This record gives sequence, C-alpha cells and structure tokens, in this order.
Amino acid sequence: MHKLSKPAMTGVRSQARRALGAAAVAGLAGLTLAPGAFAAAAAPEADADAAVATAASTEISGVQVDGRKKAAEVSSLKFTAPLVDTPKAITVIPQKIITQTGATSLQDILRTSPGITFGAGEGGQPLADRPFIRGQSSGNDVFVDGVRDSGGQTREVFNLEQVEIVKGPDSAYGGRGSGGGSINLSSKSPKADDFATASLGGGTDQYVRATVDLNHRINDGVAVRLNLLGTQGDAPGRKAVEFDRWGIAPSIAFGLDGPTKLVASYYHLEGNQTPDYGLPLMTKTTEPRTASGVLAVDRRSFYGIASRDYQKTKADIGTVAFDQQINDRLGVRQVVRISKTLNNYILTNPGDGGAAQFVNGAWWMKRGTKTRWNPTTTLASVTDLHGKFTTGGIEHSFDAGLELSREKNLNATYATFTTGGSACPAGYVIPAATLASLGAGDCTLVYAPNDKDSWSGIIARGPANYNITKTAAVYAFDTIKFGDKWLLNLGLRRDNYQTFGHDYTTTNAGGAFTITAITAREGEWSFTNYQAGLVYKPTEHASLYVSYGTASTPPGVAGGDQNSNASAGTGNLLTTVLEPEESKSVELGAKWNLFGDTLALSGAVFRTTRQNAQIQTDPGVYQQVGEVEVKGVELGISGNITPKWQAFGGYTYMDSELVRGAITVLANGTIISNQGDPLANTPQNSFSLFSTYRVVRGLSLGGGAYYVSKSFGGNQGGAGGGANAIYAPAYWRFDAFASYVVNDKVDLQLNVQNLADERYIAKTNGVHHADPGPGRQAILTLNVKY
Repeated sequence: MHKLSKPAMTGVRSQARRALGAAAVAGLAGLTLAPGAFAAAAAPEADADAAVATAASTEISGVQVDGRKKAAEVSSLKFTAPLVDTPKAITVIPQKIITQTGATSLQDILRTSPGITFGAGEGGQPLADRPFIRGQSSGNDVFVDGVRDSGGQTREVFNLEQVEIVKGPDSAYGGRGSGGGSINLSSKSPKADDFATASLGGGTDQYVRATVDLNHRINDGVAVRLNLLGTQGDAPGRKAVEFDRWGIAPSIAFGLDGPTKLVASYYHLEGNQTPDYGLPLMTKTTEPRTASGVLAVDRRSFYGIASRDYQKTKADIGTVAFDQQINDRLGVRQVVRISKTLNNYILTNPGDGGAAQFVNGAWWMKRGTKTRWNPTTTLASVTDLHGKFTTGGIEHSFDAGLELSREKNLNATYATFTTGGSACPAGYVIPAATLASLGAGDCTLVYAPNDKDSWSGIIARGPANYNITKTAAVYAFDTIKFGDKWLLNLGLRRDNYQTFGHDYTTTNAGGAFTITAITAREGEWSFTNYQAGLVYKPTEHASLYVSYGTASTPPGVAGGDQNSNASAGTGNLLTTVLEPEESKSVELGAKWNLFGDTLALSGAVFRTTRQNAQIQTDPGVYQQVGEVEVKGVELGISGNITPKWQAFGGYTYMDSELVRGAITVLANGTIISNQGDPLANTPQNSFSLFSTYRVVRGLSLGGGAYYVSKSFGGNQGGAGGGANAIYAPAYWRFDAFASYVVNDKVDLQLNVQNLADERYIAKTNGVHHADPGPGRQAILTLNVKY
C-alpha cells in the first residue's frame, strides 16, 4: 500500500499506516505501551557496542526480525490520531511482553493489565474466555484484526503480533456490547523480508510447547508467512487436568510496496483439554463456612471423571483484506471474513448434583454435570474510507465505514445418564429429580474426590437452540486539530441489530430428551453511540484530555453469552421486548513520554454507569431499572526507565456499586436486597508490574509482581449483607524471568510462574464453584532465529 506522507500538524495521524515517530504514538491512559520505549527495549540483552547492536537489530524472539524499530500503535483505522493524542484509555501489550512473560492464553496476557479479571463459566455462560473490563462482562467483545470474534472460545497467542485493550464504553468503535471495553487481537502478517524463528519449551507438569514462524519474500511485492503451534501439558497445582493444542496460520500478501495490497490469511486451532470447574463452595455442606465461602478442601482436588469429562474446541477463520491507496490523502480498506468455531464439552460441576450428605462418618456428594455443544458461524464485511484533508486551516484525519455481519449460534446440551459408576454409600438419598436426569451412582467423597472413578452410561445430545444475529452499521471518526495545542476527537456509530431463533424446552429422563415446548425469539433494535474527547498538548510529548463515550448492550449479550437469543423479559415482562442496556463514561487523563520517548507515564480517572438492566423490584414484579456504577483511577508505566531497565505495568482502583439491583425472595418469604453491593469480578485494587534488567551483556533478569484484592463472585451479598457473599480472597503472585543470548541466532529464556507457589482463587462463580489459580511452574525455552 502506498504510504502517505506524515501530516504537518502535531498529533493528527495519517491513516496510511506510516510508521510514525515514537512521540506520535506513545502514551496511554491506564496501561499504555510507549512504542518508542519498546522499540528501544526490543533487545534488552544488547549492549551499545557494535557486535551486540547487530544482534539486537534482528530480535531473537521474533519481535523485531526485519531490523526496523517500528512504533507500535492500535491497528484499527478507527483510531484517527496517535495513541498519545487519543482521549481514551487504551492498553497495547506488545509481542515482546507476551513472549517474555511466557503467556500462552488470553488470560495469561491480560494478567499484565490491572483492572481486568476473568469470570467463571456458569449460569448459562460457556466454559470459555470471559474477561471483565471495568466491572463489565466483555466476553462478547473480543475482536481479531478489528472484526468481532464470535462464539465461546479459549484463545491462543502463537499468531499474535500484539493485544489492544480499549477501556470504557466503546460502542462507537465496536458496536453492540462493549459496556466495559473491548479487546482486539492483532495477528501476524507477511513482511517484506526473509526470516525464520522457532521456539521449543519444556517444563514441569509435563509442559512442552513448540512454535515456528516462517516468512519469505517471493519478490518485491509478494510475501508469505506461516505460523505453527504444538503444545501439551498439565495444569500446575491441579490433579488430572491436562491439555493439548495445535494450530496453523498461513498467510500471503500481494503488493507490499505498492498502492494496492491484498492479504489472505487462514487460522486453524484445535484444543483438547480436561475441563476444570474447580472447588465447591461452603453451600455444599452444613459445616461452618470459611471466610470467603470456598470449601476448605485441598486445592488440588479435582471432582471430575477422567474417563468421561472432556472439552474439545476448534476455530477456523479465513480473512481477505484489501487496501487501496487512491492518492496521498485518501485510501480505502475492505475486509471480508468467514469463521467457524466449536466449543464442545462435558464436565463435572461440584456445585450441582444436590447438597452433600454426611453418611457413615464422611461427607459424600453426587456429581453434577455441565455440558455444551456450541458451533458458531460468522460472515462479516468491514469497509473503511480513510484519509486527511484541510478546511480553512483546520486539519482533519478521518475514517468512515460500513460494517455488515451475520452470526449463527447453535446451542445444545448433553444428557449424561449414569448406568454404572462410583456407588453412593448406603443411606445416601438421591433426590428424585437428580435420579431421573443423572441416574444412580456417580458419588464421590467431598474431601477426597477420585478422578479415576469408573463411569458408564448414556450420552445423548439434545435438540439445538439456534440464534441468528444480523448487524448493519455505519460509523465515522474525525480528529480535528486547532493550532498547535488543541485537538478534538469525535466518533459516531449507528447500528441496526436483529436477532431471531428458537429455544427448545425439554425434559431429560433416563438419558432421553423430550421436547415440551418451542419458544420463538426475535428482536430488532437500532441505536446510536458516540464519543467526544478534547485534547490539550502542553508539549509535543504530553497530553491532557477529557472524554465522554457511550455503549448499548441489547438483550442476550449483556452477560457475554453469545449463544443466547433472549429478547423478551421474565415474569411480567415475559412478552415485552427489552430495551438495550445503556452505558456511559466520563474520563480525564494525562499522558507523558520521557527520555526521548523511551518511557511513558499515564494516569486517568473515570466514572462509568450502566443502566436499564432488567431486575426484580418486588415479588413477581420485574422492571428495566437496574443500575451499576464504577468509579476509578488508572496509573500506568511502560518502557525503559534506564537503557538497561524495562518496565511494563500499572495500578487500577475501582469503586463499584450496584446502585439499584434485584431483590431475592427466599423460600420463607424473606426479601434480600443487593443494593449497595460491589459488582462481581471487580476487585477494588489491582496492580501488575513486569520488569527486566540487563545485568551484563547477554544476560537479563526480572519478573512480574501481581496483586488483586478480594473480588466477589456475584451479587450475593457483600456490602448488602446477602446470604452467601462468596469472594476470592486477595492475593499476591510473583513470577521470575531470565534470558541469556548465546549468540546472534540463539537465546535461552527461563520463566518460573507463581514463584512462591501461592495458592489463590483466580475466580469464583458465587453460586456453584471457585477456580484455583495455577501453581508453580518452571519453563525453559530455546529460541532460534535464521
């Protein structure tokens, strides 16, 4: 694609994707990548002498393989200014940090960004990636190269260039949902160069991981790239939990150095793992509760059955991206994608199956199950017209576009009727409903579960609910520069969102489904979202800003469950089509790049509200009057403190409140209100810092420190004094890092995750189970470059 010339005005970025100076793209509110900083930090092992500088010019781990220190920036054309001049909190996690931290999953990556947590799968939510940003579920707000990545998935990192996190309501950028923010995964693409990198890692807990990244320039305009992955291992600190995954991602680019560029790519990932629903809660037995409400059992305890439980996932994503640079000031980009994903599992939920019973001097429980068969197919098209122009001395950098998509979700459950298994002891009373749907047997000790218990029975898949969602949207963004000090950033998006499908109501007896009712669901909404931000630049390398943004969350995506087609309410609202929930946020921030743009400091304060949620206000009465609020502060540091010392991290404070929440009516008629409770998965304090220091030539040492204060698993009580008030206790976690450059083609990297083997709860459902964080694990990786 033809590259536009750099704009004359400070702060407005040409959308031609020119590699801008570090001052133009560094700095973020919250946690912000300083592009110049990580360009300088790309090879922390290198000294200033010529020999080591030569090795540094082609980054050993695949971060900088073409010798050009490129300034990182958000990949979406919708961001019409450099990040330092974008009035919104955006975190860019570069490939260097992904590699150094030893991350392999989305959850691993997002650990480096405080203020983001993960929710446990339950209550209709799939066992998949469920990030929470600023207290709002964002599982349905994950994008790949700017296109929504639908379907319940567990994502990999082997084909990622960087991860971009937009914080705060951003429906102007991404459309529906996005009440807390969104996550964009930027994929690797062919480069005008020849390089080959490979990594082979081995570690404790049977860990093995191999990746290959090959890039070949066929001629001046055509290049191909291939990324490969194979990995397997056990979950550290857990019994019987294992995984294996493999993936392939080929791509080809035409017209790399011309005004017309075409990139075609394909991504395939398959995973097979033991699904893990963690530990039971104190509600399982009648024993005195622990402080947090998590049952006091061995953290290694696994309640599933190794011979039955499984989770198989698959993703196939094909993308064609076309760029045409019409002239120096105008370009067009067209992206078309078709994707198919499958999330398929049967697992043991220790919270289901009825309460435990004390029989013959021990606590026994009947295993409950959680199942899902969920294929998702998406067809999407995104068109952008981008460029710059000047009117009356006022300079503009703009992007306008059209987005069309169609998503189809199928969602079915399995019957797992036990005919032979671990027998329940004499005197154990199996509830009639459980006996009819799950069968007899299949019991285990609460404090000593046996994953090797035998199991035989009937597994049958029920009828699949289906949901088809269609989206049509138009949007426009403009960054307007007034003089040398002021910029105005504007964005507007109009969505038409339609969903229709049907749900089966079934009964399950003896492993056979009987359809009792079919309910049609449909809804259509049109909504407009916008953002506006004013930026003042006291210096070329600093900015102060104030911004306001909105988001709309139609029914069925509020909790991040992509498979729901619910459009009507419950109770008295059963025949009423619900209105979208509405979010809005005001944010004030500052960004400052230091030391020749090698270090970025940032800070922001924000207030986000979400309104219009359906709640129960009186016994049998439901209204759309629910409201939540999150107020907070974000601080960030990224880049090089000194030429040898690199840091990436930050701190987030969130004060969350259920301003108006649902009441709960107990069986005895008692009414409990959750008003005033903190939000689920929203810790008040979170901190992360990953830092490395080059001790001597070729040797770098460092690690990560992560703190998360206690986090409630649901609106069960908290400040409101509800019945359960389940929470994950506060914890510190420390990681260690070391790397050694053997020569200009080989390096070694050692990661020790959870160095102190801290036993902590990573997330809780608040009703059924709590998921322990991984235990200590050591991994040694050999990186080779040619």
